[in-house]
Amino acid sequence: MNIANSVDELRAVVAGWRRAGETISFVPTMGNLHDGHITLLLKARELATRSVVSIFVNPIQFGRGEDYAKYPSTLESDKQKLQAAGLDLLFAPDLNELYPGGIEEDTRVTVPGLSSILCGQYRPGHFSGVATVVTKLLMNVQPDLALFGDKDYQQVMVIKQMVHDLLMPVKILGQPIVREADGLAMSSRNSYLNAAERALAPQIFQAMNRAREKTLLQNTSLIAIETAGMAELASAGFRPEYFSIRRAQDLSAPQVGDTTLQLLVAAWLGPARLIDNLRIELPEPLKIA
Repeated sequence: MNIANSVDELRAVVAGWRRAGETISFVPTMGNLHDGHITLLLKARELATRSVVSIFVNPIQFGRGEDYAKYPSTLESDKQKLQAAGLDLLFAPDLNELYPGGIEEDTRVTVPGLSSILCGQYRPGHFSGVATVVTKLLMNVQPDLALFGDKDYQQVMVIKQMVHDLLMPVKILGQPIVREADGLAMSSRNSYLNAAERALAPQIFQAMNRAREKTLLQNTSLIAIETAGMAELASAGFRPEYFSIRRAQDLSAPQVGDTTLQLLVAAWLGPARLIDNLRIELPEPLKIA
């Protein structure tokens, strides 16, 4: 596995692949790799002749008081996992490589609409930080396709919209959530949980499945289902931010006649902000929103 720490090193490797007619897949990460990441990486290796992964903890997607300073860094063990997974290139830049002008005055990329709802409401500026760093990475890796985990469903939609609007020649592929045996969505932030919190965490997935079953019955309003979900998580010891059923295709409010919905949840448990989502395919069009 090649390792590039600078943009120039990355570009040189990519240019050689392009001259040879190779196809390139790309998975951007912030490191602290778990089995969910590895699933993405193996899929990336399968879909192209060359595969690239980046490890970079992006400061501008963290808000004031968030966990940027303590975000887990496990670069050496990450390298071993990438080597075992058969990746071709690791891009591991430092802050100056991606933000040569500094993070205060650097150009920002913003996707309107999608960036201001749900997680965007509770993390102002977060999706602009994501869109900015992903733009930088896509411009320099120049992949044919890039893979993102659907645990961050809203993030995937923001990136797809950005790529569409900026006419970027790359295909964005969302990949299914990888879960622990008890249903908890795999996340680097799960490591923040103590034993008691970790035992409680799967109740998010359980509450989502109960809400899904209620939605499929279509005998109560979606607002009532959302309210019940919030109350269920709060009574279990979570600090929920939202428990929201949206249109899957654009995250707008559901309308009578819709058939594909997405349930999205964000809740704090101890020091960890956990997010999850679940697709709801209605057997018949929505009768009451």
